[in-house]
Amino acid sequence: CFYIVIIALTLDSKDLKIFKVSANGQVVQFALGTKHKFKGSPLEITLPFELSRGQHVIVEIEYETSPSATALQWLTPKQTAGKKHPYLFSQCQAIHCRTMVPCQDTPSVKHTYYAQVSVPRDLVALMSALHDGQEPDPSDSNRVIYRFRQPVPMPSYLIAIVVGALESREIGPRSRVWSEKEYVDEAAFEFSETETMLKTAESLAGPYVWGQYDLLVLPPSFPCGGMENPCLTFVTPTVLAGDRSLAGVIAHEISHSWTGNLVTNRTWEHSWLNEGHTVYIERMIARSMESEQLRQFEGIGGWKELQESVKEFGPNNVLTNLVTNLHEVDTDEAFSFVPYEKGFALLYHLEELMGGPEVFMGFVKSYIQLFAYGSVTTEEWKNYLFTYFKDKVDILNKVDWNGWMHTPGMPPVKPQYDTTMADACTALCQRWVKAKEEDLASFTEADVKKLNSPQLIEFVALLLQEEPLPLSHVKKMQEVYQLNSVKNTEVRFRWLRICVRAHWEEAVPLALKMATEQGRMKFTRPLFREVYNFSKYSDEAVKTFKEHRAALHPVTAMMVAKDLKIDG
Repeated sequence: CFYIVIIALTLDSKDLKIFKVSANGQVVQFALGTKHKFKGSPLEITLPFELSRGQHVIVEIEYETSPSATALQWLTPKQTAGKKHPYLFSQCQAIHCRTMVPCQDTPSVKHTYYAQVSVPRDLVALMSALHDGQEPDPSDSNRVIYRFRQPVPMPSYLIAIVVGALESREIGPRSRVWSEKEYVDEAAFEFSETETMLKTAESLAGPYVWGQYDLLVLPPSFPCGGMENPCLTFVTPTVLAGDRSLAGVIAHEISHSWTGNLVTNRTWEHSWLNEGHTVYIERMIARSMESEQLRQFEGIGGWKELQESVKEFGPNNVLTNLVTNLHEVDTDEAFSFVPYEKGFALLYHLEELMGGPEVFMGFVKSYIQLFAYGSVTTEEWKNYLFTYFKDKVDILNKVDWNGWMHTPGMPPVKPQYDTTMADACTALCQRWVKAKEEDLASFTEADVKKLNSPQLIEFVALLLQEEPLPLSHVKKMQEVYQLNSVKNTEVRFRWLRICVRAHWEEAVPLALKMATEQGRMKFTRPLFREVYNFSKYSDEAVKTFKEHRAALHPVTAMMVAKDLKIDG
C-alpha cells in the first residue's frame, strides 16, 4: 500500500490577496476559507509531504495587503507635521495583525521574527525589533533596505512597523526617542527620565530582556495613549501638550515589557492579566519615584475610570466582567478600562490581604519569572497565587473570586485609598456642586492655584461624576479659572465635556476641534458622544465626524460611527 500524509497549516488572514504559497521551495495548494465578519478568512495551506518531529519547513507566501487593512494607517504628507512626505504606522492589537501578515493571530502563540523593509531613501523604517543594519536597495538606487531582528519570542499583536521622515535623539544608554523633526527635541526633553523609569521597573520586576527601549512619538491620529511594541514604544503626541499623564503613559508601557510582552494573556478573555498587572507595576514605579501618596491618589482616579466604563457598558453587561466571554464579540468593541482598573483593584485588594506592597510585589516578580516567555490563563495565575502564599490559603479562600472574576459591574470590594491628595479636590468639587447663584462670587483663581496638575485633573474628573452644572456656574468657572486656556490635554478633555453637558454652545466647536485635531480614542470618542447627546448639535457632531473620518484611524472611525449611530 502507498499512503500520502496531508499536513495542513492554518493561518489567520483578513482582506489579504494571496498570490502564491510554497513550502521548502515547492509550490503548494492553498485556499481561503469562509470570511467571518471581523475575524477575516482562514488561510488553509496544504503541505504534501510527511513531517517528523523537529523538522523545519520554510513556508513562503507572496501576498498583498488591502488599502483598508485595519492594522495600517497611511497618512498623506498634509497629515504629517513636516507636510512633505507620507507616513505609515501600524497598530495590531488585538487581532489586526492578520490584515498585515498571514499569521497565527493569537497571544497564545509566540515567535521571533526577522524583517527587511525597503523604503524611499528620504524616509526611515522602524519596527518592534532591534535595528540590524541598513544598505542601499540593489534593485533601486532611490531606496534603502532596513534590516530588523527580534530574538525574543513575542505574540503577533506586538509586530509593529513605522515609515516616515523620522529623526532621533539619544535619551539614555539603551534608549532613543524618534519623531518627525518638528517634535524630536521637545520629545527628547519630555522623555529624559526614561532610563530612571527602566531601572526602577527592573528593581521591581527583574531584568529588562528586550535590549533596546526606544520611544516613537506618532502623528495625532494614533488611536492610543501608548502601545507597548517591544524595543519601540509608540506614544501619542498628546503627551507633549502639557499632559501630566506623560509619566504614567511611559511607566505603563515600560511595565508592559514584563506583564504583557514577556508574560502574556493566553487569550483576550484574560486581558486583565496583561493590563491589571501592568497598572499595578506602573503605580509601584510612581511609588518608588514619587511617593506612596501619589500611588494611592492614582488608585482613586483609576476607580473613577472604572465607574465610568461600567456606566457606559451598563452594570449588568458581561463585558464588565474581569474575565470575559468574547465568543463572537469583536475585541475592539469590548475594549474598556475594566481590565485595567478592575484588575488593579483586585491586585491592590490582595496586596492589603497578603501583607502590603513589598510582600505582594514579591509575588508579582515571582509570577513573571515563572511564566516568562510564555502565556497564561487566570486559572494558572490563581493556582500560582495559592502556591506562593501557601501559608495564607485560609485568607485567600475568603476572597469572593466569583464576584471579582465572573460578575459584571463594580467589584465586590472597594479599596480604601489614602485620600490625602484627593481631599482638596473633593472639597472644591462639592463647593461648586452645592453653590447657589449668590455663592458664585466666592470663587477665585486661588482655588486652583493650590492644586498641582494631578489634582486639577481629579477636580474636573469629580465634576463629571456629578449632575451637569448650571450654565451660570460653568461660565463663572471659566471666568475665574481660565480653563479654556489650559494646555494639559487631560484637563481640557474633561473641561470641554463639562461645558457641553451644561449646554454652553460656545464650547461645542472647541469640543469638536479637540475631537478631530487628534485621534486618541480616550478623548475623541467621549467628546463626539457629548456633542451628539446635546440634541441641538447632534447633526453637527455627525457632520463633523464625516468630514474628518478619513483622517482618523480605522478602528477609531469604526467606534465613533457606532457611537453616533452611523453605518447601522
